[in-house]
Amino acid sequence: MKAPSKDWKEDIASDEEKKFNEYAEKIAEIQKKKSVAFGNGRALHRKMICGLRAKLQVMDNLPEYAKQGLFVKPASYDTLIRISNGGVDVKPDAVPDIRGFAIKVLGQNAPSALGNGNTQNQDFTLINQSAFSFPKSAPFIALVLAASESPFALLKHMIGTYGLIGGFQKIAKTVKTFGKPFSGFMTETFHSAAPIACGEYAARVRLIPIAAKPNLTPNKSDLSVDIKNALATETVEFNLQLQFFVDEKITPVEDASVDWLESESPYITVAKLVIPSQNLDSADAKTLAEKIEKTLFDPWNALLAHRPLGDVMRARKVVYYASQKQRGAN
Repeated sequence: MKAPSKDWKEDIASDEEKKFNEYAEKIAEIQKKKSVAFGNGRALHRKMICGLRAKLQVMDNLPEYAKQGLFVKPASYDTLIRISNGGVDVKPDAVPDIRGFAIKVLGQNAPSALGNGNTQNQDFTLINQSAFSFPKSAPFIALVLAASESPFALLKHMIGTYGLIGGFQKIAKTVKTFGKPFSGFMTETFHSAAPIACGEYAARVRLIPIAAKPNLTPNKSDLSVDIKNALATETVEFNLQLQFFVDEKITPVEDASVDWLESESPYITVAKLVIPSQNLDSADAKTLAEKIEKTLFDPWNALLAHRPLGDVMRARKVVYYASQKQRGAN
């Protein structure tokens, strides 16, 4: 086990801005086409499963290296949650997909990661994968573009990019990733998969349920059912945890495909996410869900102390902004 280190660095290519703007244009075009079919919405994570209210409780007695930004002192913050499927289409929940758990911590007033004054929110955008399938943003964007056209276009892209054998190996890996067993949003663990700053340090974020995962089969045809049932009478709690950069080999900032070794850099709990019992079929809950659906959730909607890091995160800054602008999010 190694101590957290401040010796991380980003490797920013000279043509990165141009490249990311090209990504943004292509993803915005997909979003525009999909909005014709499904109504105004996001390019990715288009289908919202639920919108929830919660509290984030920052813990006391954290180690000094973790006392940064949002976590500098004990506090309780009102929080919004958007739970979603990751795809560009609105498909049945039974279709294998990446699952998203986005958190907006309200009540902030500190310099923004975007450098545009102070921000009132800290967002965490998490998925049910501990690392990305690709080290950089370029192959992921190419995959999304091909997949948005048709299965044939995806197959052609994979074989053209990685060769016949390599293409089918990549497809098999992607199918395995998307088809990972999923117990439900109230019992799964979610990850940032890419790092953010934590003051002068760098860390990845994990959200892990406090209660032991029950032995259950989720309602695959409607993933909201398990959420509604869980919150009908009980509070659901998660620990929000950070895993810190220790060195470039074990915890690389620029390679999002590397799952940082927990044996070398263990997670520490910095806050508790408390989702109180709530009736998601009530009029108030439906009004809140409509508000959440119109709200932006963006890893760059963050405190400067928690600025997103690495190629994948820098690409998301440009792509997310283009998506938000097109759908009129605020």
